[in-house]
Amino acid sequence: MGPRLMATEINRWRGVNLGGWLVLEKWMTPSLFQGLKAADETAWSVELAENAAPRLREHWNSFITREDFVWLAARGINAVRIPVGYWLFGPDYPYHPRFYGLRHPFVAGGDEIVARALDWAAECGLVVVLDLHAAPGCQNGFDNGGMLDVLEWHQHPEYLSYTVGFLERLAARFGPHPALCAIEALNEPHWLIDTEYLINFTRAAYWAIRAHCPPDRVTVMFHNAFRPHTAYAPLLDDPNLENLCLDIHRYQCFSEVEREQSIFQHLLQAAVQRSQEADALLARVRQAVVVGEWSLGLDEKFIVNWRGQGLLRPESSMDAWRQDLAYRAYADAQLLSFEKFSGWFFWSYKTETAPQWSFRDAVERGWLPARFC
Repeated sequence: MGPRLMATEINRWRGVNLGGWLVLEKWMTPSLFQGLKAADETAWSVELAENAAPRLREHWNSFITREDFVWLAARGINAVRIPVGYWLFGPDYPYHPRFYGLRHPFVAGGDEIVARALDWAAECGLVVVLDLHAAPGCQNGFDNGGMLDVLEWHQHPEYLSYTVGFLERLAARFGPHPALCAIEALNEPHWLIDTEYLINFTRAAYWAIRAHCPPDRVTVMFHNAFRPHTAYAPLLDDPNLENLCLDIHRYQCFSEVEREQSIFQHLLQAAVQRSQEADALLARVRQAVVVGEWSLGLDEKFIVNWRGQGLLRPESSMDAWRQDLAYRAYADAQLLSFEKFSGWFFWSYKTETAPQWSFRDAVERGWLPARFC
């Protein structure tokens, strides 16, 4: 295992993401988008306007509940990663042309949902990572960044300033809570953003968070932006940046090569190549490393173009029993490799229609273990 995480008595985070809750993604909750043109939360909020608040608050109160925390704890899960958007605290956030004249289109009150989730986590013995998943101007051009096909976060100084200020506000508000174990500076910045820009941002974010969250209690996480860890040597080798954690995401469905692989090739990649990658990474990085996202999904097209299709199949020629074997083997292979790190978080806890991306469905179908301790 890599360096011990200082922020908690837990030696390894075994967790799930609570995606699709406070940052909407159409493929995860298509029912919320039914009848709308919107493909992301910004467009959803603008299109619904004054009708957005009651619908979203109903979703907040029903999609994830205290029962879900109890269920996770009963199965040995000890951590959750909660994605949030830059609009979490409400106005005043930067205006964007995609708001189409609405000054503040997003529904307010998400910070109270986070506070409640932290309380539930504390009651159930879980810890929480708060992850800035969507930044102003969008940091990756994906729907999970708040605005599909927009990549402007790094082009406007006011966006950078607001992001750092938001992280400090997040740390000030929730840093004292005993369930908070980490804050992630920014989820999946685009690979086209200059590395030096990301290093400077991460350093500024680190010290903004540290103003309210000491290193002996709260980890500061940052995503690798889809590039080698060596690109971040100025951060990872800096002894002044205590309890810093590198977040890597490991999917096997987003390249043409991976989409053409058989299930046996996927198993080889997950069990052997991922394990070798972990050994090499941990031999060179003095800080902790976690796999912040992974899943059992093997068909990227299902996510990019939601069409309401049926189950994703690792092998179309397999019957249902062999498909179950394949998913179980794929899950075990990934877990064995990811257990070498300081933690991992399955994406995601719950979806409406994609069981390969739903932790609860995968456990109940026997694809994932019944217990994680």
